[in-house]
Amino acid sequence: MKKIFACLMALTLVFSCVSCFAEGENVPAKIDMTKWQYEAVDDVYWQVGISYAAAPADSNYETMGIFVPGAYFTGTDNGDGTYTCTVNESGAAGQYTAVTAPLIIPVNTPGYSAMAAPTGYNNSMGYGSISDYTSEGIIVLFAGARGRDAGAPAGVTDFKAAIRYARYNKDLLPGDMDSIFSLGMSGGGAQSALIGASGNSELYTPYLAAIGAVMTESDAVKGSMCWCPITNLDIADEAYEWNMGNTRSGLSEEEQEYSDGMALAFAEYINGLVLTDENGTALVLTESEEGIYQSGTYYDYVKRVIETSLEHFLSDTEFPYTASSSGSFGGRGGMGGMRGGNFGGMQGGFGGPDNGEKPDFANGEKPDFGNGEMPDFGNFAGTEADQEATYEEKDGITRTESTSSALSLSGTYETKQDYIDALNANGEWVTWDEETNTVTITSVAAFTQALKNASKGIAAFDQLNPTQGENILFGYGDGSGAHFDAILAGLVHGSEYEAAFAEDLAKVDAQGNTVDARLNMYNPMYYLSPAYAGYQTAKPAAYWRIRTGINQGDTALCTEIDLALAAASYADGTQVDFETVWGQGHTEAERAGSSTANFIAWVQECME
Repeated sequence: MKKIFACLMALTLVFSCVSCFAEGENVPAKIDMTKWQYEAVDDVYWQVGISYAAAPADSNYETMGIFVPGAYFTGTDNGDGTYTCTVNESGAAGQYTAVTAPLIIPVNTPGYSAMAAPTGYNNSMGYGSISDYTSEGIIVLFAGARGRDAGAPAGVTDFKAAIRYARYNKDLLPGDMDSIFSLGMSGGGAQSALIGASGNSELYTPYLAAIGAVMTESDAVKGSMCWCPITNLDIADEAYEWNMGNTRSGLSEEEQEYSDGMALAFAEYINGLVLTDENGTALVLTESEEGIYQSGTYYDYVKRVIETSLEHFLSDTEFPYTASSSGSFGGRGGMGGMRGGNFGGMQGGFGGPDNGEKPDFANGEKPDFGNGEMPDFGNFAGTEADQEATYEEKDGITRTESTSSALSLSGTYETKQDYIDALNANGEWVTWDEETNTVTITSVAAFTQALKNASKGIAAFDQLNPTQGENILFGYGDGSGAHFDAILAGLVHGSEYEAAFAEDLAKVDAQGNTVDARLNMYNPMYYLSPAYAGYQTAKPAAYWRIRTGINQGDTALCTEIDLALAAASYADGTQVDFETVWGQGHTEAERAGSSTANFIAWVQECME
């Protein structure tokens, strides 16, 4: 039997074929329908400690809880506090029935941290309470997952395994298994985006097989909710410097060269990616005297997103208005960006020259993405205190105080013009037409200098001393950091950092993959953009909701913009609801109302 199993494993690794495992072979047991418990106050049947992997890498995390609206089950009391349940197909809750109900899977992994599975009925799940969802007829799949210490792609692998397990039990569970939605913030937003982009990707097959996941079911989701996703990590360092490098001061000559080199590399990346807007206009960057590629249609698009964000704030906010000096630069306000559906008509980007040569970013040569390849350079904590803590307090990400003087807004502004005047306190960069509520800013750099300063040091995600959270994420399961940014590796050529980058980029994990393959697996753009080899190799979500606080220094505004554009252009019918919120930072940013209520309303819209 062991020899047969070993052969099956080998075939899976070679052919990446989910059909190599017969159903029931090396898979977890199905749900025991006699072990449900019941929470009468919230009318919820629930089970925890359910193993979704037959050979878990870490059983401390790789279990899940399932929380079901009471109306969806007919329960028989077993006399010992448990219930034997069967699906009540006529049962209704909210606007759903036991047959039509959507399911959600929360991804509460700040800084790509591990997420503990529930051990009881705590009702708190990080994004509101369980009963917030079950009272609306939504089923909650609450899965634990390994974190960055286990190394990518462990976290997303575990969430995929949990989704597959739920579908494996579709004959026992209520709900529409074609309507699963992920949701997350920050590193959780990134992993939610990955769940949304990488459905059924064969790159995950050996990792799923290694933990004994169900190989006969899909892990694709219908929708992905992403608040402030810290993602697109293959280009995140470079986007950061292009967007916020102008806010740095006191850099050494070497550091300034790295910052400029990364900003240039991002411009060349964008020109190889060639995103398009909702009108089909190609978004590119062009050389300019104002800074490194601070002009062109892509630049104009980013600038307009910022302007629209402030316009929304001004139209939504009642004056007199009292701002806080707590770092929110204005508190809750309007969003910018393009609202739901406006991305739907965009077409996919197109690649650059197909010469197959490798770029040399050390000398400023432009990268070639036209061949579809990237350049080749060799807890969830459930306590009340944890729930009230900020993401910055929970995620373990290294942030440094900005060396620039960001604008501080506080006090009460009697009129909208008073607020505009405050924005221009250190020099005019914003004009506002009261009659049309039209905002114009002088430049993207002026905005970042005033309100979006860099909060992380040079190489924001792949630090030269590899101790950042993302360095740990691309380590090899021992909690130590490793380099992963191939573009930065080219820039540090000839420096004291060259050897460490070369060594880390050449390492392989337990499945024989170097970091470039793992980086692809953790990059939604790899699946969504035709500039990447992974385009159309997965089943991405049909619905996306992306929200970000425009003032955050955690990642470039380009990150969310590029993700939204690529998702919207992926296929006809894909719907992307994207907004960036003026005056908010690294948080579950919303234009109005609560993030939980808005997410529930969005799910309902997607189900109509």
